[in-house]
Amino acid sequence: MTQRIALVTGGTGGIGTAICRELAAAGYRVVANYFPPELQDAQKWLAEQQADYQDMHIAAADVTDFDSCAAMVKSIEADLGPIDILVNCAGITRDKTLKRMSPEQWHAVINTNLNSAFNITQQVITGMTERGFGRIINISSVNGQKGQFGQANYSAAKAGLHGFTMALAQEAAAKGVTVNTVSPGYIETAMTSAMPTEVLDMIVNSVPVGRMGSPEEIAFTVAWLADERNAYTTGANIPVNGGMYMSA
Repeated sequence: MTQRIALVTGGTGGIGTAICRELAAAGYRVVANYFPPELQDAQKWLAEQQADYQDMHIAAADVTDFDSCAAMVKSIEADLGPIDILVNCAGITRDKTLKRMSPEQWHAVINTNLNSAFNITQQVITGMTERGFGRIINISSVNGQKGQFGQANYSAAKAGLHGFTMALAQEAAAKGVTVNTVSPGYIETAMTSAMPTEVLDMIVNSVPVGRMGSPEEIAFTVAWLADERNAYTTGANIPVNGGMYMSA
């Protein structure tokens, strides 16, 4: 069987890196998307990953720009082949209470965290449905489920991402393409480690498991959803949050 190709947007970030490595370990050819101005960092990242996984690749695109995404996908498919697995992982924060939030902060988060899913997914969905196989996995957040003070933009984008999942799952289900959401809780990354100790302690105290999650735990869930054998799970939102938020 031809080796399947996985594209991970925001693939050089903390959670993105863990996802890329998990998918590579599962035998996929993995392409990590990065923001074009960060080429030097992406090249360094690639050299580090290829020490363990030779079949790792990088591809540049501004995920907020539809044409940039189209050009990236076209280039990947010309060089490697069709994309079978898409993980929409790109995301940023611009936290501020709504009364102090600028239009730029609102639009930056909506464009990167939500509009990017449209920009990338539309490039691959037709090919997936025509081939009769595809896995689309959208990385949301516990704060898209419960909301978070100072994150109206982020919570709206992440909640919208699961709405996107549910609608597309219905469009693609009969064609062998599953679409699911993973909603991480607080995960140990460079971004969270920079937070003040008292804030981190408060977060950990709110998690029933009693600790923050690891990027590898998110990656494991993504790999499970990407597996060919997992063909009957679609339109789901899988919470990986240590019990921080539970719903029926």
